[in-house]
Amino acid sequence: MKYSALKGIQDILPPDIYIWQKVESTALEIFRKYGFQEIRIPIIESTDIFIRSIGETTDIVEKEMYTFPDKAGRSITMRPEGTAPAVRCYVEHHLYNLSSPQKFFYSGPMFRYERPQKGRFRQFYQIGVEAFGVSQPSMDAEIIAMLRNLLEGIGLKEVNFELNSIGCDKCRPDYRNALLDFFRSRLSDLCPDCQRRYELNPLRILDCKVERCIELRQGAPVVTDHLCSECREHFDELTSRLQSLNVRYTLNPNLVRGLDYYTRTAFEVTSEHLGAQKAVAAGGRYDKLVEEFGGPQMPAIGFALGMERIVTLLKENWTEEHPAPKVFIATMGREAEIEGFKIAEDIRTAGFWVEPNYGGASLKSQLRKADRIGAEFVFIIGENELKSGKIQWKNLKKSEQGEIEIKNILAILTDNIQFSNP
Repeated sequence: MKYSALKGIQDILPPDIYIWQKVESTALEIFRKYGFQEIRIPIIESTDIFIRSIGETTDIVEKEMYTFPDKAGRSITMRPEGTAPAVRCYVEHHLYNLSSPQKFFYSGPMFRYERPQKGRFRQFYQIGVEAFGVSQPSMDAEIIAMLRNLLEGIGLKEVNFELNSIGCDKCRPDYRNALLDFFRSRLSDLCPDCQRRYELNPLRILDCKVERCIELRQGAPVVTDHLCSECREHFDELTSRLQSLNVRYTLNPNLVRGLDYYTRTAFEVTSEHLGAQKAVAAGGRYDKLVEEFGGPQMPAIGFALGMERIVTLLKENWTEEHPAPKVFIATMGREAEIEGFKIAEDIRTAGFWVEPNYGGASLKSQLRKADRIGAEFVFIIGENELKSGKIQWKNLKKSEQGEIEIKNILAILTDNIQFSNP
């Protein structure tokens, strides 16, 4: 029987994995500079966590969640996003009792039952950050600036920051009524999902991807025209701070995000090089979610970036060399092979990647292999070398070769000593 990965799920292999590691290591370095600490949250959660936070009328809850009963009959869902589990963790462990702000990041797979296409998978990976305890727009600006620095740090500069404010509980009812008035005459032409959203949550119509609905919402009221004074002041201060930090952005009044928990600030980072699935990162403020999960009133903001789309963009202009062994040890005979393994362990202890010969191949074949895997040095050990206590070395990058005593073998790697040719 032939086995293959499930539809919409992919294996991540070298050399692509080195790009993933570059993104992850850069994120770790930058997040630490901003005071973010890592947390590790479960892949599965109680289904109620996502229904309560994301919203019953969202596509994620209605169509995309991997939900199943466990053996105790409880409804379990494989996480479709990371914010709700992070908030559950924050409340469950009473992290709100610590001094604010509390800043966290996490990474790992998410799961959504979507139609697979370029940039969209059923198992996909995200890096997410969440910051709790600060309501001022200074935190919004810091989060967005940190994301800008991360994207530039991994080599992505041709991206667009799109920004909006979607208001709060005080001003959103007026905007909701404006949307109802606008779509009332268009209701019969909307898709079935949006006809239902019209009654339950008309903001979701603005997030619909159906082409006909996109056409019908042209000219719809924009949320920024209905902001209360507090939300308007918050948004104006945010844009002012972003300008002071030289963060370039575009105002997008139709940006509402696909989750119900957002309040005020919403943003996306997009790239025109990705086609239809062009968002590489997105986030916003969610000042009510901690309270809804049983915690105190606690403002919060965060974002997540999609690893697959980031890697797709980076691959187009990737110039870094992929990791390769520093040393290949070629051996001739059993005793030489045993000695080669001992030498390999010493070199590894010193911090170098070493590949030994595992026996059975000719010297010519071993040298070809060393070249094929990109090794810089080849150390050659045979019967004569064992007797003399010296080994032959070749620098494949510089086409140099020489001889060195076995006891001094690390010198050629650590001290860059020049050796005379034999």
